[in-house]
Amino acid sequence: MKKINAKNVKVPLDVPKTARKKYIQNYLDITRNSGRIMLFAGDQKIEHLNNDFYGENIHPDDAEPEHLFKVADRAKIGVFATQLGLIAKYGNDYKNIQYLVKLNSKTNLIKTEQRDPYNGKITDISEVIEFQKNSGLKILAVGYTIYLGSEYEAEMLREASRMIFGAHKNGLLTLLWIYPRGKAVLNEKDPHLIAGATGVAISLGSDFVKVNNPKKEGLELKEIFKEAIMSAGRTGVVCAGGSSTDVEAFLQRLRDQIDVGARGNATGRNIHQKGFKEAVAMCDAIYAITVEDKTVDSALKIYNQGIK
Repeated sequence: MKKINAKNVKVPLDVPKTARKKYIQNYLDITRNSGRIMLFAGDQKIEHLNNDFYGENIHPDDAEPEHLFKVADRAKIGVFATQLGLIAKYGNDYKNIQYLVKLNSKTNLIKTEQRDPYNGKITDISEVIEFQKNSGLKILAVGYTIYLGSEYEAEMLREASRMIFGAHKNGLLTLLWIYPRGKAVLNEKDPHLIAGATGVAISLGSDFVKVNNPKKEGLELKEIFKEAIMSAGRTGVVCAGGSSTDVEAFLQRLRDQIDVGARGNATGRNIHQKGFKEAVAMCDAIYAITVEDKTVDSALKIYNQGIK
């Protein structure tokens, strides 16, 4: 895989001339000059409360929020995604990390049977820009979650659109988490529906979109993921890591997604639920496939060497 440079970056027209240079540099930095993004997700402290950080089969290291920053600081990643408050608390000690600020979050306590999901802003793009200037931290991007099919989707679409315009105006990149969810959605993993979600992402102008892995009985992931890649056009599709699973199986699935055309991954639990040393090794293995285009065998060697 060839490295990219400033000439290879397609800058959206909503990025003003005064912000083009910053946008291009942020794109090269966040993808490590590969065009692919290795995103370490640390936004689950709100999303899943403490269920992801304490309990059976979760390493004790994960009980302390600083574990996320220690891993992001030591490991090979493209960007660390979390809420502004966590960055404000720990960022001064971890100034080398490249950050993506998640602008909206909600807990998982209210179930769909009770009410269709709505994920409203907890942070505004203007606050991110102000924080970036005051802190001097490497904030390269912002993100937002949309639940397609929810009765509140119109408001989330509107907020996401404004976020993207405001981010591009200031040279920041954007990533949307888009999940079909709500009483109107019969199958959240339907490949055709997930392809529709990536189409929404490019219609809003996002640089990247994270979707769940589609599933269809009798078909392999490689076959059913192509539609989502094609529907996304120039928006890079980022694959969800999902719940913790076998390391080799995880890396093989990631390799398959990249081979089909995915332009990155967003992984949380498969990294941070491990102890520090193993979590760093997992990041480095994921990075090897995503950014360095390594084989599964090569990535596994990196992982196994890292945990020795």
